[in-house]
Amino acid sequence: MPNLKDLKVRINSVKSTQKITSAMKMVAAAKLRRAQEYAEEARPYSARMDRMIAALAGKMSDVGGPKLLAGTGRDDCYLLVVMTADRGLCGGFNSTIVRASRKRIRQLQENGKQVKLLCVGRKGNDQLQREWGSLITDSLEGITRGKIEFSTVADIGSRLISMFEAGEFDICSIIFNRFQSAMTQIVTEQQIIPASIPETQNEEETLGMYEYEPDETAILAELLPRNVSTQLFSALLENTASEHGARMTAMDSATRNAGEMIDKLTLTYNRTRQAFITKELIEIISGAEAL
Repeated sequence: MPNLKDLKVRINSVKSTQKITSAMKMVAAAKLRRAQEYAEEARPYSARMDRMIAALAGKMSDVGGPKLLAGTGRDDCYLLVVMTADRGLCGGFNSTIVRASRKRIRQLQENGKQVKLLCVGRKGNDQLQREWGSLITDSLEGITRGKIEFSTVADIGSRLISMFEAGEFDICSIIFNRFQSAMTQIVTEQQIIPASIPETQNEEETLGMYEYEPDETAILAELLPRNVSTQLFSALLENTASEHGARMTAMDSATRNAGEMIDKLTLTYNRTRQAFITKELIEIISGAEAL
């Protein structure tokens, strides 16, 4: 028979945990509202940037283009920027990104490609370090703490461009969670170097609307480096919103599970207490009859 004191201690412990998870859920919900607004506001700018680069690239397709657009002409070395959170307690948010990264690494290595990793977020580095530690070039932490500043992301973009120009990799892609709802996040891989040209539904409308001054090469020379930072910034905003949504959902589930456990423990406590009382009464009555 369980000890009443142990049951009471456990009930109080679960109640304390429930208060923590409930508070974390409310904090995540408040942060999610702001993060979702930032992510949704960044989407039109990012999409428009892609359309502009597609239009410029289409007009100069016959004469090539800058290295950030045309690439190195090789695809031997890949740099994967893996974006995760610095903290846990957000369900399967980090695990899904790491799982997709591992799958991509194996796929590239099976095709004879060299792979390098740049981890943005402590959790991704911790999980990938066990198996792919030799591939990790660096790990960046604390970027998503507080409000994400474009200047910070621009520094990362400049670093990636410098690595590309130094010949350290041929293709760079980012792996992150795209926010869809608080309960749904979509693992996404997006190529940012060289720039990925989206397919347009109406080519005449996209390519024939504007005349550019100066020429396309000069505009792209300024636009392409900014596009790298813009796509990184948009991905970080999407990832942060996904993190808060996943944490809110996970903490809501944990709070409900704690409530169910408290109900079960309370029922067990009451039954055990009643059994002790009944046993004592029987002992008293039996003793009185014996006298």
